[in-house]
Order: sequence, then structure tokens, then C-alpha cells
Amino acid sequence: MVSVNVYERYYRAECLYNGIMRHGAKAVLLYESEEGSYSYTAQLIFFPHNDPEDYGVTYDAFFTETLLEGKGRRSKKKEAELLEHLQECCDRLAAQAGGTVFWEEPLTPERRG
Repeated sequence: MVSVNVYERYYRAECLYNGIMRHGAKAVLLYESEEGSYSYTAQLIFFPHNDPEDYGVTYDAFFTETLLEGKGRRSKKKEAELLEHLQECCDRLAAQAGGTVFWEEPLTPERRG
């Protein structure tokens, strides 16, 4: 299986989950491929971020939504379209968790793969 983080960035966020206040979120657009089939998945992970150096991601506040599945290979055009809607999708995931992502307050530069 091939997995590629098409997009990854950390943002300031607020979410109380499992009794722990989280002040950061990691937003990811993930591409996975195996035996001619692919999927694109949005991932949102809330983490404590109690100080500027704290990027220890916990995996209990991990939310996903499959955006696209099919046969074929990776497409930059599809990725561009999916990236346009990533924030909207992550906002839905955040709402399910009772949290908020502050998109105008990134904690790191974006990474693309």
C-alpha cells in the first residue's frame, strides 16, 4: 500500500475531548493506493498543544472522512479540487467532536507530498 500526505498543516484549535482540552489540530489530506484502487481521506486530529513546542499528537481525538474512492492512479487535478473543500470537510469533523479549528491561525507551514 502507498500512502502520501498530499497536504498537512497544524492549526490553533479548541476542543474538549475525553476530558482533555486540546489547543491544536492537524489537518491532513491523505492519498492511499493499493492494487489499482485509490482513496482520498480527510483527517483531523486534535492534540493538547499546551506550549509552543508541544506537537505531541494523540490518537484518541482522530476523525476521518473518505472524500473519493476509485480505480486508477493519483491525480493532481483531483487533489486540487479536494483541497478546495478540505477546510469545509474538517469543519464538519470538528463539529462532530465539539471543536473548532482556527484556519486563520496556522501553527506550522503547510507540507505537501
